Amino acid sequence: MQEIQEMVDKARAAQASYEKHFDQEDVDMTVKLVTRSIFDHAEELARAAVDETQMGVYEDKVAKNRNKSKGVWFDLKGKKSMNILSIDRDTNLIEIAKPIGVVAGITPVTNPIVTPMSKIAFALKTRNAVIIAPHPKAKQCSVAAVKTILAALEEMEVPDGMVQVIEEPSLEKTRALMAACDVVVATGGMPMVKSAYSSGRPSFGVGAGNVQVILDRDIEYGLAAGKVVTGRSFDNGIICSGEQSFIYPREHRAKILDAFRQRGAYIAAGDEREKILDVIFEEGHTSRDVVGKSAKFIAEKAGIQVPDNTRVIVLEARGYGHEDPACKEKMCPVLAAIPYQYFDEAIQIAQTNLAMEGNGHTAGIHSNSQANIIKAGTDLSVSRLIANAICATTAGGSIQNGLPVTNTLGCGSWGNNSISENFTYKHLLNITRIAPLSARIHVPSDEEIWEY
Repeated sequence: MQEIQEMVDKARAAQASYEKHFDQEDVDMTVKLVTRSIFDHAEELARAAVDETQMGVYEDKVAKNRNKSKGVWFDLKGKKSMNILSIDRDTNLIEIAKPIGVVAGITPVTNPIVTPMSKIAFALKTRNAVIIAPHPKAKQCSVAAVKTILAALEEMEVPDGMVQVIEEPSLEKTRALMAACDVVVATGGMPMVKSAYSSGRPSFGVGAGNVQVILDRDIEYGLAAGKVVTGRSFDNGIICSGEQSFIYPREHRAKILDAFRQRGAYIAAGDEREKILDVIFEEGHTSRDVVGKSAKFIAEKAGIQVPDNTRVIVLEARGYGHEDPACKEKMCPVLAAIPYQYFDEAIQIAQTNLAMEGNGHTAGIHSNSQANIIKAGTDLSVSRLIANAICATTAGGSIQNGLPVTNTLGCGSWGNNSISENFTYKHLLNITRIAPLSARIHVPSDEEIWEY
């Protein structure tokens, strides 16, 4: 399409100028301006997102805007992203960083502010131009976020066209952008991610989430319940890394469910359970009507009265995997509760649910046993295992856990993704390697090579 091609041509011209005239200090200042602008306008952009999408919680979106923006800046500041990155003292191998060109940033309705922000920050950090293609149902707030960033970038005289946004997005325009750019970073639903992988361009996508959380024995159940409830209720459950099911020791059922009740969970039993399932699923998929809605809204839609302070609804599962739809991903504050007898059974339950949906994404564990934590990390097919923390707010990176702060979480080959880590600036670099022969490296004889 002509409109998209003109945007890409403009981006290429801007990128060439930015690459030539902006040094590492300049680049880092642009990244700081990008992230700080979202931090400073967190409230108004959160309000715009809630008003337009009718999803999530205003206070949580404010927190997300602030924490993600400062987290991305904390991760990126001071890191080299151009020219010589490293020189190996033994081999003399030299690595030189270079930009890719024009990035197509596909952003979702669920995170319409921080996802454009992080994609723009990663692109500018690596001297790439970026064009944001927002979800049509979040176009106004996403465009507002990009314009907020552009206003901040005026201070550094960033070339016009270095950051752009499709103000009237459509599926056709997004496909045209993906076909015309140099690399695609797609965050959103699986159809969009598949489209990115089919674009003919190098692409980074995400897999579906269905976070399984194991509660080990000999832990403080109240503390764990509080974290699980907080994670599931955060932004009304639209975070892909949010807790979906908790798997608990069978003999402690009453104690554990009571701990959840005390922290705002409503246990839906009998007919209520079935009514909730009928409301949140349509033909096996999460109903659009409940995505990002509150627990009270969902209960009322199901004809159930719950206390005003209800934060999540808990459904006791009748089996696991395909045996019970409660074990699927639910884009709303509803949790499945599944008992286990032995720790190996807990891992089996979690893995079965992941194999059904969410393979490669994230799991969680609350445990005082390092051996059990490592066993879960070894046995589960996930790219990240969150230990003794809130999955929803830390799987996408935290200053305290070493995961890069991002909104694009790779799920590896398990989730049909090209990376099994948090997407960050380094994935937008081309690396040239200068490789001389080093006299300091001993060349072993054939006998030495084959000696065991």
